[in-house]
Amino acid sequence: MIAALPDWRVALPWPAVDVHKHARGRLGVVSGRATQTGAARLAARGGLRIGAGLVRILCPPDAAAVIAPAVEAIMLTPFGSIEALFEAAEALDAVVIGPAAGVNEATQGNLRTLAETGAVLVIDADGLTAFEGRPADLFELLDRDDVLTPHEGEFRRLFPDLLEAGRETAAREAAARAGAVVVLKGPETVIAAPDGRLAVNDNGTPWLATAGSGDVLAGMIGGLAAQRMDSFEAARAAVWIHAEAARAFGPGLIAEDLPERLPAVLAGLYAARG
Repeated sequence: MIAALPDWRVALPWPAVDVHKHARGRLGVVSGRATQTGAARLAARGGLRIGAGLVRILCPPDAAAVIAPAVEAIMLTPFGSIEALFEAAEALDAVVIGPAAGVNEATQGNLRTLAETGAVLVIDADGLTAFEGRPADLFELLDRDDVLTPHEGEFRRLFPDLLEAGRETAAREAAARAGAVVVLKGPETVIAAPDGRLAVNDNGTPWLATAGSGDVLAGMIGGLAAQRMDSFEAARAAVWIHAEAARAFGPGLIAEDLPERLPAVLAGLYAARG
C-alpha cells in the first residue's frame, strides 16, 4: 500500500513579483563531446522551460563550437579539466550529468567533481551506466537530494537483483540502497525517496517512447530542483508534466517538441492554483 502523499502541485515554485533570474535557480547540464551534444541541449531546454532562471551547458572544449550556434538563452562554459569543471559548477544549484556524456572514466571523474560542489545532482543515462559493476562507487557520492533517473535497462546495471520483486518494491529498495531519489521510468514511472516515500505516476503515454524524451525529463527535474523544490516532489512533478505535455501533443511527438509544450501545461497548473 502506498501512503497518501501531499499533492506536488502545492510545492511548485511559482516566481514572486520581485524575483530575479538567479533567485529562480541556476542549472547546469554536462554535455558530451562534439558529436554528442544533442542530449545535453534537450536537457538544458527542458530545465529552462520548467522555470530555472539561468541554465548553463558545461562542455568539453571540442563541443563548444557545435553547441554555441544552437543555443540562445542557454549559456555555455567549456571546461578542459576537473578543476575547471568545479569552478564552473560551484555556484550552481543543480546539475544534470549523463545524457550522452560518455560511458567512460571521464564521466566518473566529472561526477565525482560535481559531488563536491553541493549542487543537487540529476544522474541519467551514461552517468548511470558508467558505474555498471561498481554501483557502490556511485552511491558513496550521493546525497539524499540527488536523483537517479534510470529506465529498466539502466536500473539493472546498478541494481541487478531488485526488479524481480516488482517495480515498486525495486524502486523503494534502490532509493534506500543509493541514499537518493530514484525515478524508475516506464509506462507507470515509479518515484522513490530514501526516506520511504513512493509515488507511481498515473498519466503515462506511449508517445514518450522516442529518443531524447528522457533527456528532457532529466532537465526538467534539474530545473525544478534548482528552484529549491524538494527533489522527490520535483521528480513527481516533472514526470507528470512531461507526460502531460506528450499526451497533449499526441502522434508524431519527438523529443524536441516537449520543451515547447511545457508552457501550456504550466499555464494550466498556474491557473488552477487554489
